[in-house]
Amino acid sequence: MKPVDQNAANKFLVIIAGPTASGKTRLAVDVARRYGADVFSADSRQIYKQMVIGTARPTPEEMQGVKHHFIGEVSIFDGYSTGQFVEDALHRLETYYLNNVVAVMAGGTGMYIKALIDGLDDFPDISPEVRDLVRKGYESGGLPYLQQEVGVRDPEYMEMADIFNPRRLMRALEVCLETGETFSGFLGKKTGKNLFFTPVYILIDPDRQTLYAHINARVDKMMDAGLLEEARSLFMYKGVHALDTVGYKELFDYMDGIITLEKAVELIKQNSRRYAKRQMTWFRNHGEWHLSNPAEKESLFKYLVEKIGGSHE
Repeated sequence: MKPVDQNAANKFLVIIAGPTASGKTRLAVDVARRYGADVFSADSRQIYKQMVIGTARPTPEEMQGVKHHFIGEVSIFDGYSTGQFVEDALHRLETYYLNNVVAVMAGGTGMYIKALIDGLDDFPDISPEVRDLVRKGYESGGLPYLQQEVGVRDPEYMEMADIFNPRRLMRALEVCLETGETFSGFLGKKTGKNLFFTPVYILIDPDRQTLYAHINARVDKMMDAGLLEEARSLFMYKGVHALDTVGYKELFDYMDGIITLEKAVELIKQNSRRYAKRQMTWFRNHGEWHLSNPAEKESLFKYLVEKIGGSHE
């Protein structure tokens, strides 16, 4: 973790993380209302304007009048990176803390949160020539080409990487070719300033069976709310990276005639449950969290009083 500036001792960012459908939005709004705070979303998909139902974007009723940042602000055609999020969030928080003491951050995109607190990995710039070389290699050789090339140049990274994610493997290969060094050697070399606020870490830790039931019910609710129609309106843009997302890609397969609608809904539920499991594994392996049950909010508020003051009543 990056050190906290001593002048930031009276500024707090309450980070509420957890898997999909765990109740992050509701808890974040409750905490924000208690402290008169804004909510800053750390969700890499809810930030897109066109993706509403499929990302379970909070409704005005769910927001309860609390101002939310980074919700529906960016077009899917523009894209949005972790680096952009860190830059935008730090700038916005710096201004926010001029007149406020507590901010709340809620989301399930662990890399957004980690990069904001720890800083970005200090990777080198990649030349157009190297990018083109890697792109052409992937176009001709596919995923096996990337796996082979990265495996030879950086076997350590291959042990930890998602070896079926071409974007990540292309990025790793680009760094290897550009620098002549391993990609894994750059991981953990952080860049960024000291924090000007004190993070307070809350991780929603639901019972797995309860969480899975919530996920299944949420998918049914999304379908009733018009997810199929939303996906149909985006079908012509299915190649856009932002739409390579659970809830959309399964319905695109249905529209392509690959699977039935019933199977698509079944897969959305299954893939959402798998995603939630990966999220919890990631959070448990990154950072020291105070575990919270949304059903025991008073216990959480007592904990927050210990960390940042105020009253739990």
